[in-house]
Amino acid sequence: MVRKGDEKEPKHHPDKGDDKKPDEDKPKEKEGRKTPGRWPLIIGGVVLLLAATGGGWYWWSHRNLESTDDAYTEGRAVSIAPRVSGTVVELSVTDNQFVRAGDLLLRIDPRDYQVQRDQARAQLDLARTQFRSSELELEIARVRAPAQLQQAEAQRDSARANQAQARADYQRQRSVDPRATTQSNIDTANAALQTRTAAVSQADAEVKIASVSQQTIEQAASTVEQRRAAVAQAEAQLAQAELNLSYTELRAPQDGRVTRRNVEKGALLQPGGTVMSLVTPEVWIAANFKESQLDRMRPGQPVEIEVDAYPDLELRGHIDSIQMGSGARFSAFPAENATGNFVKIVRRVPVKIVIDRGLNPDQPIPLGLSVVPTVNVE
Repeated sequence: MVRKGDEKEPKHHPDKGDDKKPDEDKPKEKEGRKTPGRWPLIIGGVVLLLAATGGGWYWWSHRNLESTDDAYTEGRAVSIAPRVSGTVVELSVTDNQFVRAGDLLLRIDPRDYQVQRDQARAQLDLARTQFRSSELELEIARVRAPAQLQQAEAQRDSARANQAQARADYQRQRSVDPRATTQSNIDTANAALQTRTAAVSQADAEVKIASVSQQTIEQAASTVEQRRAAVAQAEAQLAQAELNLSYTELRAPQDGRVTRRNVEKGALLQPGGTVMSLVTPEVWIAANFKESQLDRMRPGQPVEIEVDAYPDLELRGHIDSIQMGSGARFSAFPAENATGNFVKIVRRVPVKIVIDRGLNPDQPIPLGLSVVPTVNVE
């Protein structure tokens, strides 16, 4: 009787080939485990060689280039402000409008200033009339004063001659025999002598008065100078009145675009208040380079400029100048490094870059745009 478990056991025969299968599987396992080849090493070497070559090329091509992203477009923004007060009666420009030098921007009511000009003109006419009158008086004084002195001296000489004659008559009347004359003749001669003596005294006084003829001429000349100064003052007042009248028209001082206009027709303006700005066409770059980048940087070196707002715009320029001081040095509140703990901070120095070519007249560049300048310091 055969047991159930014995029936399932396989029967092996030594003379059959199935007993060789375990030995045949071993070579197959060895064939699946191949030894690593040379390709990974070659690929790795090529990658390292390319990386080294690329790094060397990058260093070689950029060794003479200095760049910064702390750079912005700059230009001249002229503030337009009235110099006289008044109401705006005409506004000739609008926002971002391009104007030429001398173009009218706005007009202030000129009537008050026209009245002041007319008053100044009338005052000038009066001063000129008084000046001409004083000149005539000076000419008269130069002739009259010496003549009056000569006349006074002649009258004095005549009075003295009459006095001498009267004295001689009086003495003659007193020296003759009393029987040859009368008391009446003596009294008449005495009265004539006293009259002639008084006339001499009066003539002497007239001579003294006329002797100040030079001072009279100088006084007249001084009056002329005063009138001349009054004319000059009136002319200055008229010039100021005309100048104030001209200030009622605000005109563009140079070519540019109207920016930040904050005035409307009918507004009441006061002197000094900015009503708009005028941005001129001239644009340059203010680049803030680190102090460690300035060693080989010199004026005149070429610069390539990339504008963030216009990626396709290619600008070329050159270094115009380097500011003699860092931005921190000229700030409103410069750092005081002599107090407290000190931490060294790399400073930045503004460099002015002038654009030589690449600007498009039909595509103006606003001020304050971010740019990336690259300086060739070779």
